[in-house]
Amino acid sequence: MQELSQAGGSEAHRLRQIEHARQSLLQEQAPAVAGYLPGWVERSWRRCLARGLQPRQRVVFEAVSATAMRQALDASQPLLQAAAPVIRSLARAMAQTRYFAILTNADGVVIHVNGPIDRQDPRATAIARVGVDLSEAAVGTTAIGTTLAEQQPVWLHRGEHFFEDTSVYSCAGAPLIGPNGRCIGMLDLTGIDVPERPALKHLVTQSARSIENALTLAQPHHLLLRLQWPGRLIGEDGDGLLTVDADGLITGANRHAMEMLTLPAGGGWPHCDDVFAVPSASLFDAARKRRGVLELPLWSGLRMQVWPLSAVEAAPSGGPPTPHGHAVPLREVETAMIRKAVEDAGGNVAEAARALGISRATVYRRLERR
Repeated sequence: MQELSQAGGSEAHRLRQIEHARQSLLQEQAPAVAGYLPGWVERSWRRCLARGLQPRQRVVFEAVSATAMRQALDASQPLLQAAAPVIRSLARAMAQTRYFAILTNADGVVIHVNGPIDRQDPRATAIARVGVDLSEAAVGTTAIGTTLAEQQPVWLHRGEHFFEDTSVYSCAGAPLIGPNGRCIGMLDLTGIDVPERPALKHLVTQSARSIENALTLAQPHHLLLRLQWPGRLIGEDGDGLLTVDADGLITGANRHAMEMLTLPAGGGWPHCDDVFAVPSASLFDAARKRRGVLELPLWSGLRMQVWPLSAVEAAPSGGPPTPHGHAVPLREVETAMIRKAVEDAGGNVAEAARALGISRATVYRRLERR
């Protein structure tokens, strides 16, 4: 299905297309609204209709019981701790936009809110409070409900929400996947009667990855493996992260690691010996001797950069760690990667530069600084 371009055309044109889609699907029960809506919006609308909901129904933003709210907060403590610094950073990024952050558990129950919330506006206080149920079943199509149902980042603007009562909101959402591969909640960025900001979908997605990395690093482990493909810089949020116990069994993984190694969601993961075509003892040895980044074969036939780090070396912030828990300067990581690329190219700087996607001048400049 062709998705509506959010970057092109005027705001008025965008809203007219949304209204056309609403008339076609919600009022006339048309079989399809191709070209007017992202697929996830249409699927959510259809789920709402299947529940017997109607767009003009009044929406009541109800809170769960006090007992259920306490249980949700207790169960979400690891998520709340991992998300706190990321959400503080979000507040800076969105300071001039009038958007605010909402964190929910996997059931769509709000467990934290942060940002410029107008407490005099009932439309804000209705959703920006701990304990309110913002699931799709409760309040129809929103970034929260759709993200949790579709398990993918989404952007929704005004009339793309199912109920007319919620058409004042614009929101971006991204799911949060725990170290066991299961969804544990979602992060939402919402504004009320604000201009459309599709870029927030990218911001919320990146922020969700940072939260997931922090959750993985908080797992008890004896060995942390940072993973990246050859030719890519290692030591940033885009790394795969694996936590390993003393016996070499994989106990936790972030989303990137699960995708890189094709690990199934839900845990029950293999031993390192079944993934890497080297003995797991060599990974512990490399961490102990601080050998840095290795390029290792996988049983799949692929090769991967692996940075083994003992538990005491892993930085809790999710940044590049050192034996003393301080971040390695990015310049040092980049220089090490460039030196390795030149070595792999047999000293051919031009070939190394092509492999890294940088200029020869940059290669020479970085190597001279060593």
